[in-house]
Amino acid sequence: MKTNLSEKSLPFRVGKWLPSDQTILEKWLGDLITEVEKDKQPLLPVIEELKELIEDDPEIFMWFHVMFSEVPRKPPYNKNPEGGPQVRDYHLMLRLINRIMTKAPEFNETGLVGFPINAILDWSMGTTAGYAAFLNEKVNWQFKRILNEWGIFLCSADSKYVLSKDPRSGWFGADAKKAMPDFDQEFICAPAQPHHGFKSWDDFFTREFREGQRPVASPQDDNIIANACESAPYRIAEKVKKHDKFWIKAQPYSLEHMMANDPLLDKFVGGTIYQAFLSALSYHRWHSPVSGKIVKAYVVDGTYYAEAQSEGYDPSGPNESQGYITELATRALIFIQADNPDIGLMCIMPVGMAEVSSCQITVYEGQHVKKGEQLGMFHFGGSTHCLFFGPQVKIAFDMHGQTPGLNSSNIPLKSKIATISK
Repeated sequence: MKTNLSEKSLPFRVGKWLPSDQTILEKWLGDLITEVEKDKQPLLPVIEELKELIEDDPEIFMWFHVMFSEVPRKPPYNKNPEGGPQVRDYHLMLRLINRIMTKAPEFNETGLVGFPINAILDWSMGTTAGYAAFLNEKVNWQFKRILNEWGIFLCSADSKYVLSKDPRSGWFGADAKKAMPDFDQEFICAPAQPHHGFKSWDDFFTREFREGQRPVASPQDDNIIANACESAPYRIAEKVKKHDKFWIKAQPYSLEHMMANDPLLDKFVGGTIYQAFLSALSYHRWHSPVSGKIVKAYVVDGTYYAEAQSEGYDPSGPNESQGYITELATRALIFIQADNPDIGLMCIMPVGMAEVSSCQITVYEGQHVKKGEQLGMFHFGGSTHCLFFGPQVKIAFDMHGQTPGLNSSNIPLKSKIATISK
């Protein structure tokens, strides 16, 4: 495997959705298992549906047995840090998922778990059987139903309990203020009101910047490309192919699969793709990088827990599958005919990852948008996104002194990220 679990590295994985230290994550999972052992409540209907799908379909039944048996029984996989059992069968998996359906993510200074289902499946989804199971259309359809049901809770007033001033677990407590010291100044909120004025967990996570916080880079200059998300640069790829083996270690881009065989994809063959990832502690809306007309905009259903296979059992998925999931995960495609003729048709593709797969488009086909205007948002968090430019576009990127990769930092929303030349 690629990661030494005994090493103390960054406190979080990429984007701060899960802790880098596997011990922290497994401590969280061990606590959840303890809760479940005391919880005798029946499975919710949507979780019962997953149980029936697993048990009624012989192929899926086989995968959900084999994936847990394929997780090694030697350290560090055999037990959690408290000495308790690891998740070893789908029955415990179902009860754990059932338990989190009425829980919202708490802030934790040492190990934010913003992907609780991902944490439950952490080892099993990286096995050969897990690789197959989480590519299955019926499995993904049922997980979509589960996540939609969880989303109803996260949009309800009952989810506000984590928006408290609890020193450790509250999103407005002492630890959270250290992590987000400028929150009250940056975001629209009401600090004097309960829960800072937010109506739900989702209301908090889809918060908006205050006026003037993220000015648009060169609003009158169509040669300047603005950052579409508050995000950290991951990769710049040139001369991208229509087809490629996206499942191999390098995770190259494969346009036909990324764009779900859209008729417009040929305009981008041989062109450039820029990918950047979002942070759990940041901003989760998407904005137009250019001024232009919305040609087409829609959501493509896809996978939720598929990750690229690697040597050994990689604890970093889906974070280290950033390229791979662009071809498979639930994603939105928004094609924009730029006002700048030297750009022509471009595309922005927000990509959902694990629990964060609710892509809401807020623009309509035929609408003209100005650079920096909102296009849509992720719900319950954020993930990754790509910008596509055709082969005729001469583009020079400005990464603000960084090298794109998993260790890069956020470039502010609407800042300059590239310049177009004739």
